[in-house]
Amino acid sequence: MYRWGMVIDLDRCTGCQACVVACRQENNIPFAGEKEARLGRGKFWMNLITEVKGNYPDVEMHFIPIPCMQCDHPPCTTVCPVEATYKNPEGIVAQVYPRCIGVRMCISNCPYTVRYFNWYAPSWPEEYKRGRNPDVYKRRKGITEKCNFCLHRIRKAKENTKL
Repeated sequence: MYRWGMVIDLDRCTGCQACVVACRQENNIPFAGEKEARLGRGKFWMNLITEVKGNYPDVEMHFIPIPCMQCDHPPCTTVCPVEATYKNPEGIVAQVYPRCIGVRMCISNCPYTVRYFNWYAPSWPEEYKRGRNPDVYKRRKGITEKCNFCLHRIRKAKENTKL
């Protein structure tokens, strides 16, 4: 059985955050309003850490994109009382959103802090609604969510190519 993996060339990353924007657009991740942002309730399935070394004028900046790392032994899967998060046979840590009851233990067990809780019902400005991806499950208030390795795209590609 094959397993999926993601390679990010850190030497080429310029910190432009195009990966963050693409992930947000592909997965219909809503924007946090001003109040939610102040409370730290924004969601980013792909984080970008900036590391600064040195002092002016000899400054180096390094950027590290942090998606879900699809752990070999994901600690987030072992604490869910309803098994809403699981590791599929291809190594992707996936989630059954309707099964989630919002306990949030998976969030505290994620070593990379890339799981999020939906504190509010997802909403988008009117101009963004037409650009939403119809292939992505609409997540509701009161559940956790995370990067799903674009599993919907993998499934669609398999259907199209008969892997």
